[in-house]
Amino acid sequence: MPSHLFADRPAQPPEPGSVDALISQTRRLRGDVDAVRRDTVVDDDDAQGRWQRALCDLAVHHLDDLREHLGQLKEGLPPAPEPVDFPQPAPETVPEAQTRVGSAEWNLLTDEVIWSDELFQIFGRSPESGALPLDELGSTLFSEDQPLLTAWVTACLVDGRPIDGEFRIVRADGRVRTLHMRGEPVLDSDGCAASMWAVLRDVSELRRSQRAVRESRDSLQRRREIAQTEHRLAVELQEAVLPPWRGSLRFPHSDAGSLDVAAHYLPSATSALIGGDWYDALELPDGSSMLTVGDLTGHGVTATSGMAMMLGALRGMAMAGIEPGPLMGWLNQLLEASVQPALGSAVCCRYDPARRTLSWAQAGHPAPLLFRRGTGRSLTPPEGVLLGATTGASYGQAEEPLQTGDLLVLHTDGLTPRSIEFSRTDGTERLLAMAPRLSAARSAQDCVRLVVEEFGDGEREDDACVLVARVGG
Repeated sequence: MPSHLFADRPAQPPEPGSVDALISQTRRLRGDVDAVRRDTVVDDDDAQGRWQRALCDLAVHHLDDLREHLGQLKEGLPPAPEPVDFPQPAPETVPEAQTRVGSAEWNLLTDEVIWSDELFQIFGRSPESGALPLDELGSTLFSEDQPLLTAWVTACLVDGRPIDGEFRIVRADGRVRTLHMRGEPVLDSDGCAASMWAVLRDVSELRRSQRAVRESRDSLQRRREIAQTEHRLAVELQEAVLPPWRGSLRFPHSDAGSLDVAAHYLPSATSALIGGDWYDALELPDGSSMLTVGDLTGHGVTATSGMAMMLGALRGMAMAGIEPGPLMGWLNQLLEASVQPALGSAVCCRYDPARRTLSWAQAGHPAPLLFRRGTGRSLTPPEGVLLGATTGASYGQAEEPLQTGDLLVLHTDGLTPRSIEFSRTDGTERLLAMAPRLSAARSAQDCVRLVVEEFGDGEREDDACVLVARVGG
């Protein structure tokens, strides 16, 4: 708005030709944004989708306002109607929902008030009821906004300050609208305020869209913060529960036929999905060793806390001397009785160094792989369904004699990406194809390093664990 208009200087309409291109560009851009908005599918739980949709709505409102302003700029100021004959709205009047900008002029010398047709529509008044003088305009405002308007008008007429602010009105039909007012005094030749001219814009939908953007953005930010907190808690819980040892372990420490053991946890490709995978190796009171890997469904704190419960129970029952088959049955009952329903898969092995025999059981899990003299095979699995799938399930137990130099590989099924190209069988085949390299490795830790090099760079959707045990001489 030009600063300090003079009453004796008539306003000249701008040239329309220079604005046509901008109007066309705005119309095309509005159509493109509206198409994006229509294509945005938002679920109830999709905070980011709601935020994106709110941004599209806000952009559409801004573009609608811009197009309307450019149209008025092209047409110039409408001629002032006669004071006593307000124009009647034509049948083709623009719908109220699309009327956002109106203008007004209050003549301080003649008390004449001129409102545009659009301003009557914004206030919900008919032209027959007449325009509101300045001293009555505040009666339509919220009570807490009335002092603001009074101060703005006084500063404008007395000190020549422009008005630039917002207030809320209550229309005759009870609807509440938020208006943005820009106004300036029109000075006479003596520099005194002769009238006040203002443009009022209905910004209700714009403010509603901005509020929706803020709320959806805040909701998205809260969800991200919650997710980060849960991720941190899941990582801390996982680190506290999984074995703290790094490098290789030897069970037992002195006897012939001892195991050289190493293991590794491989995070998912996104590093944000902390699952319920576990691995463990434990020397038991009778001199045997327990080896296990497993996986609970789900991700986050729920999965890691469930994994902590299962691994703690497994350790306790193994230390108490319970064999792998019955142990799986007790784990199944524990998972059934837990507060958080879940399914789990696991393999549990008990190695007797004196007999060099591996006793093992599984619950819907990939069987251990046995590598001997440069070749590898999967052990034949005994009966066993997923943990938590069936009440009172029984789990079989198998035995496998081992020899010096034999290599056992236990892993969870997240080792390979779940896609059309890869499946659980493909992961097993890839591990078996590594037989020559694994047999040539000097230690269990070197074998784990080879497996990580083979599978570590894949785009896994889930985390995984691998445990390697070599039978010593």
